[in-house]
Amino acid sequence: MKVTIIGTGYVGLVTGACLAEVGNEVFCLDLDQNKVDLLNNGVIPIHEAGLEELVVRNHASGRLIFSSDIAASVHHGDIQFIAVGTPPDQDGAADLQHVFAAARSIGQHMHDFKVVVDKSTVPVGTASRVQEVILEQLTARGTRIDFAVVSNPEFLKEGAAVEDFMRPDRIVIGCDDTPEGQRARSMMKQLYSPFNRNRERTFWMDVRSAEFTKYAANAMLATRISFMNELANLADKVGVDIEAVRHGIGSDPRIGYSFLYAGCGYGGSCFPKDVQALRHTAAQYDHRMQILQAVAEVNERQRHVLGRKIIQRFGDDLGKRHFAIWGLAFKPNTDDMRHAPSRALLRQLLKHGASVAVYDPVAMNEARRALADDFAEMPSLLEQIRFCDSAAEALQDADALAIVTEWKAFRSPDLNQIKSLLKEPVIFDGRNLFEPWAMANAGIEYHGIGRTAINRT
Repeated sequence: MKVTIIGTGYVGLVTGACLAEVGNEVFCLDLDQNKVDLLNNGVIPIHEAGLEELVVRNHASGRLIFSSDIAASVHHGDIQFIAVGTPPDQDGAADLQHVFAAARSIGQHMHDFKVVVDKSTVPVGTASRVQEVILEQLTARGTRIDFAVVSNPEFLKEGAAVEDFMRPDRIVIGCDDTPEGQRARSMMKQLYSPFNRNRERTFWMDVRSAEFTKYAANAMLATRISFMNELANLADKVGVDIEAVRHGIGSDPRIGYSFLYAGCGYGGSCFPKDVQALRHTAAQYDHRMQILQAVAEVNERQRHVLGRKIIQRFGDDLGKRHFAIWGLAFKPNTDDMRHAPSRALLRQLLKHGASVAVYDPVAMNEARRALADDFAEMPSLLEQIRFCDSAAEALQDADALAIVTEWKAFRSPDLNQIKSLLKEPVIFDGRNLFEPWAMANAGIEYHGIGRTAINRT
């Protein structure tokens, strides 16, 4: 099939590469010519496991092309995926300007039936507005062309996006019950047939329900994380091991083990903005999402929990203190720094006078850019950050180590090396990677999240 992907961010690039991998002819549109040139030269602007190989292989085969030619992109694809960014606006609403710009371009250049797919995460009712925008352009042209707008939200985890797309646990598609909608359903069924060979994974529903499903899924996952963090913070106070609790409640099949890990808060491009956007949608209907308000508030506090533990241990004045930070990306297997908890920790430590040495296996370049933005109004604070080439280098002469991202490379470190390089053998573990008893046996002072019970026995 001939497919156009509008936008080459995380969602667009993964979608385009994976659809090309199963034999489709995919045209990826991006208005950033520099980005297009990089992609055509095999340079991938994001870190995503397995993506580079897919892009290079399918581009070489001719099944995947990159261009900034809008008219050509509309002409190419019978199915037009809108996969542009929908960042939060100042009031918390999803900013849909790029979605509507894509819809206008389709309306201006289409000459035959198109299936327009909202792949971007968009609020309920967006498909109807996309349809209106396209109709406005067709009316301005004085022409009538049939088309359909469907919702096909993505459920890709950064760091495992290619695997998630190629072996999805579900494919959600919302279509209208109209002749155009039924035609679109047939085309979407054909497009996704390679991913349903083992078993049917597609959930068909109305458009608005599909739009809502994406937000509901992310809101549920964010809620589980914040709830566990609330429990962990209480566990610290009452002398309970939150890991034991996690095993105890996770064994209940009604609860399960997924997303029950306590830590220093969630980040990334999805959970923060999607929780905010769903609350904004509710407010438009005079409905208050009390649980989601609490979820957002808990997470914001949790992003500072590691810094509070460090300040409690070393004092409010950190002017003569130096700390090692392992992990900067918001999660492992990505270089994404959006809403990363490491940024909140660094702001805390630097504003209290500390200096830091930081290391991340893949996010160093992106971290430099993100932190330059964070401290644009206080550039002198950047001088207190040293970017290191290895985890060991970051440990040199540090008063303590703080772990913020759960990279596999951090799970089994050389404890003797850590003790020899740190001024004091102190670890603040924001992801509960280690067992407190093992740290105690190694002679390391250990501060996890909700794990103080071990230190009291």
